[in-house]
Amino acid sequence: MTITITPAANERMRHFLANTPAAAGVRFGVKRTGCSGFAYVVDLAESIGEGDQVVDVDGLSLIVNDKSLAMVEGTVIDFQRQGLNASFVFHNPNATGECGCGESFTVS
Repeated sequence: MTITITPAANERMRHFLANTPAAAGVRFGVKRTGCSGFAYVVDLAESIGEGDQVVDVDGLSLIVNDKSLAMVEGTVIDFQRQGLNASFVFHNPNATGECGCGESFTVS
């Protein structure tokens, strides 16, 4: 599995992990939602479940479930600040389209 985390995203994820030392790592995946079909999910993982893949990305445990893996393979996760807004930004080579608001995407 190849997922890249930029230094800005890595720092942000480590900040959340530092505040929750019991977390197993950062969970990254997708859920069905939005106007285009799927939305990204980034959250702290309480545990590693059956069907989860764990990847070490620059010393950070990234946990991806098997159902999401094909849709997020090759994704670059970034963290950007624009004015008062701050969010994770995803550059996914598997996405074939996105909704106008950028909240969801499609894959073929």
